Amino acid sequence: MAASCWGLPQLLCEFPSLPNKSLRVMRKGIDEGFRDIVRTYSDAIDAATAPLQIFLNMLEDAFTKAPWLLVLVLLVAVVWFGSRSWKTVVGTVIAMLLIGVFGLWTDTMTTLAMVTVATFVAILIGLPLGILMARSDRFQSFLSPLLDVMQTLPSFVYLIPVVVIFGIGKVPGLIAVVIYAVPPMIRLTNLGIRLVDRDVIEAADAYGASPRQKLWGVQLPLSLPTIMTGVNQTIMMSLSMVVVASMVGVGGLGKNVLQAITNQYFTVGFLNGFALVAIAIIFDRTSQAFGNRIQKHQGAGHD
Repeated sequence: MAASCWGLPQLLCEFPSLPNKSLRVMRKGIDEGFRDIVRTYSDAIDAATAPLQIFLNMLEDAFTKAPWLLVLVLLVAVVWFGSRSWKTVVGTVIAMLLIGVFGLWTDTMTTLAMVTVATFVAILIGLPLGILMARSDRFQSFLSPLLDVMQTLPSFVYLIPVVVIFGIGKVPGLIAVVIYAVPPMIRLTNLGIRLVDRDVIEAADAYGASPRQKLWGVQLPLSLPTIMTGVNQTIMMSLSMVVVASMVGVGGLGKNVLQAITNQYFTVGFLNGFALVAIAIIFDRTSQAFGNRIQKHQGAGHD
């Protein structure tokens, strides 16, 4: 065999791979088989995603068609309830007024609807799975590698199977956002429950508490600050994924950012990016402050 790089044989310089023809046949077989499955169960897939479509459309209509002043008042009320900080409230009012002045109100409301539904679905999925992980080491060892893959896989890759299965539209984008955003909710729910003081669990056992009573009366309340951190991270990841999900038909600010990148519209991209950052900061400050208040309240209760 002829010498190659560094005087080594060719076999050691170039990794031996399958012939191109074999790779093409294999990829074609997998792709066609996947498409056949999707065509066969397309009606069932549409029926399964219909509630998500209805929920998302209802919330988006409520946000975009309601008077802007009413939406602003409700948003400020939520921020005040979560943060109890006038600085956060004032910052929210200023940011939302600037968003409206620059003509981004409707797109922002569309993005808010998407993030709200994605966060809600992620919590519905992540909370039970996190509880199961905390109660079963075997389930944790099974699910942890899947979560590692979900968190390290490039966000664009999520769109490929989602588009193949669900097509183009808001619901496929929503599903991609949920897949990307749900791992922190699962992990931090698991972590919060496992970090509950063992002495407290033993005290509950001594009082004859059932596993359900321990979960709802002891473990979940004490792990609520950690769970709220998971909610915070889920919201942040949902917002970051909205831009990528705009490639499959999700509207709102993400669509505008994608168009700005494609057409090199600096001002459009900057303004829509500012709106996304403003929403992210509002949600981040509110959820963090709410989690801190819960933690202080529990600390005062233990004292």
